Amino acid sequence: MLDDTDRRLLRHLQDDPSLALPELAELCGLTAGRAGRRIEKLREAGIIKGQEAVIDWKALGFAVAVSLRITLDKTASSAFDEFLGAARGVAEVIEIQTFLGRVDVRLHIVARDLGHWQTIYREKVLTLPHIADIEALMTVATVKMDEALPL
Repeated sequence: MLDDTDRRLLRHLQDDPSLALPELAELCGLTAGRAGRRIEKLREAGIIKGQEAVIDWKALGFAVAVSLRITLDKTASSAFDEFLGAARGVAEVIEIQTFLGRVDVRLHIVARDLGHWQTIYREKVLTLPHIADIEALMTVATVKMDEALPL
């Protein structure tokens, strides 16, 4: 169970993951040693999974984002595994989610422009195994994208 100090550490890490340990400790009223031990315990417990750079795909020239809702032909018992294995191999697929219900999988794909999107769709997506139906949703605007928790 998290106490107030753990939640304070997590809040500050969410706000600025680049904080050096002494800065983080000071913000939380701890010594660097105590803050380091608490962070290590949070990692060991799987609460902190790591740190990563969040890359702005648009800044790298990827102007098109498309979300594909895919229904699989599940007559083969290995359909999910084969599809997911192949989809992981498409470099432009930046997120894969699975669902219960009519839609089985969602792929989030980025492309440099519409021509690049067409190439990805024709040469990579349509060659993925076990697809029964695809619905494409092109992103017009991202209104909110935040993984921070209200701690």
